[in-house]
Amino acid sequence: MTHSFAGLLAPFTSRNLTLRNRIVMAPMTRMFSPGGVPGDDVAEYYRKRAAGGVGLIITEGSYIPDPAVGPGRRIPHLYGDEAAAGWAKVVEQVHAEGGKIAPQLWHLGIARGTTPKFNPDVESVSPSGLALDGTPAGRALTADDIDKLIEAYVAAARFAVDVGFDALELHGAHGYLLDQFLWRATNRRTDEWGEPTAFPTAVVRAIRAAVGPDFPVIYRFSQWKSNQYDARIADTPGELGEIVTALTEAGVDILHASTRRFGDVAFPDADEHLTLAGWTRKLSSVPTITVGSVGLDKVFADRAGVGMTAARTAGIDSLLTGFDDEQFDLVAIGRALLSDPDWVHKHEQGRADDIVDYDVSFQARLV
Repeated sequence: MTHSFAGLLAPFTSRNLTLRNRIVMAPMTRMFSPGGVPGDDVAEYYRKRAAGGVGLIITEGSYIPDPAVGPGRRIPHLYGDEAAAGWAKVVEQVHAEGGKIAPQLWHLGIARGTTPKFNPDVESVSPSGLALDGTPAGRALTADDIDKLIEAYVAAARFAVDVGFDALELHGAHGYLLDQFLWRATNRRTDEWGEPTAFPTAVVRAIRAAVGPDFPVIYRFSQWKSNQYDARIADTPGELGEIVTALTEAGVDILHASTRRFGDVAFPDADEHLTLAGWTRKLSSVPTITVGSVGLDKVFADRAGVGMTAARTAGIDSLLTGFDDEQFDLVAIGRALLSDPDWVHKHEQGRADDIVDYDVSFQARLV
């Protein structure tokens, strides 16, 4: 175990969230919850990652209570008694192994598509009735719709508290609903919600008021969108600073800077060649999570979701250098943990050569 990896094993605290180490399981959509209810198999899936040494698990994206929330019928829900009972078992199993767990609150907006299997008669929505490629799709949200969506996010946050989760994460990345408001290509509104941070910060403020001052709130954001990898919500560090400041002032405790490759320089023309997580940490007053193809030799395939091509285990020297350079506080591991629940322990014990390579079959089964 290198000195740097030992640093990743140091405890971390933010508000009432205390983690045994700085390693996070990244959210990965799996679709193993028929009817929106996570079963015993899902509880075992998350338990294994906690038993393998992960400090914080962020669950797969889970639906808030809105009829146009997403396309699939097997995505877990953050509403309803059955889902609550299922999630309570998940939380219990993770806690029994010494881990902490946060649900990811998810609304896909127009990324839901126009032929969803979940509530197929309900039209998809977005800030301006535009798909990610700029073509008309679905319908634009009304002011009343937006008020109801804020209430839905709050209901899901209260659900998380009641079930016993340790924190929550808002999915504001990858071209989903919150991100559609942040991106000028999809938010062309001329009312108060046309200001990019207006809706995301309204959601954060409402959740903060509902869960109280001490419940940890994480916000995941990105530059890229699904199949729009050159997209940017911020062209300069200054523009990024305005966004992260608005989010933290609204009540965000931790910022999760999602990139396809964690080590990519965020703003090549800037004087400092920092990653997106590095700039976020520098510009904000809160801890940051880095993420993006950690521990693997290939970025995930050119589509949304879990990678569809195999990837071999890779070294993490550049990750450790980034941590030593204080570019991030926590690191989220995705596909590498999907293929090997013991990824943390194997690094800790000097057994990195024993880590299982990622194969596409891991997407189609619970392991």
